[in-house]
Amino acid sequence: MKKTALSLSASTLLLLSGCASITGETTQSMRVETRMADGTEIRDAECELQNEYGAFRVKTPGAVTVRRSGSELQVTCRKEGLADGRATAVSRANGGMWGNILFGGGIGAVIDHNKGTAYTYPQWVQMVFGKLLAFDRRDDQEGQPSLAKEVGSTGPADAAQNAATTPPATDKLAKSEAQK
Repeated sequence: MKKTALSLSASTLLLLSGCASITGETTQSMRVETRMADGTEIRDAECELQNEYGAFRVKTPGAVTVRRSGSELQVTCRKEGLADGRATAVSRANGGMWGNILFGGGIGAVIDHNKGTAYTYPQWVQMVFGKLLAFDRRDDQEGQPSLAKEVGSTGPADAAQNAATTPPATDKLAKSEAQK
């Protein structure tokens, strides 16, 4: 009898450990720092992190609580006189989601997906002014900032280049009218 009760208790704990909707949180903390391209720390920048659940603000360096989601988190940091630092933080499924799938909690997996508790964003990002970065939760290492992948820049030179190669809408309309 004792063996059966012990076995049942252990099985229950094992199943519940895979269910993020029971054991997980809908929010997580993210550490945000801002730097220049040469690595110099910039303090007191205003950063906004945004997903479908809302916008979350922090002054750097600092930590902010964000709502978990399966969608990407858009991050923008601003400081007067500097080109914005922008990034995308990629969310990844965490252990709770895999526990649901492995231990037959299909319903739990759907609930956790819809609530966002099945996902985690990178825990520590270092934004760089003038750069467009991507941070992937998969690259996180304990006690270290998430590795950034540079995907572009946000400086004025890029805006000028984009303006030079993109004709204004009125020019497109005029060309279209001239061809008729």
